[in-house]
Amino acid sequence: MTAITDDLPAQLIHAEHEGWDAVCRGDGGTFYLRAMTPDGVIIVEDSVIERDAAIAALDGQSWESYEMSEHRVVRLGDRAATLVYRVRAQRGEQIFERRLATTYVYSEGRWRVAVHQQTRIR
Repeated sequence: MTAITDDLPAQLIHAEHEGWDAVCRGDGGTFYLRAMTPDGVIIVEDSVIERDAAIAALDGQSWESYEMSEHRVVRLGDRAATLVYRVRAQRGEQIFERRLATTYVYSEGRWRVAVHQQTRIR
């Protein structure tokens, strides 16, 4: 069975919403423990965060709300794709606006996060 299907954008957008929903609940660390590949990383403006450090950083962190838009999927083969989108999240007066790219690989029967990158919107 081929992992890349016509409903791939819907699958990846759903997976990304699951991650944001987990972060909003304050259990992003638990979610990404299962959702990230063993060698997965998060890239932010000034560093690359290894999987274990990313999971620890997400544990207990939360946002009040988020909105995703401008979705685009780039297929990278039979078992990999990148979801690119814009997000706006809010926590109190703090606003987080970024363009994000999450590269997923199909592994162990599900889509898993291999690389997640955040780019500031100026």
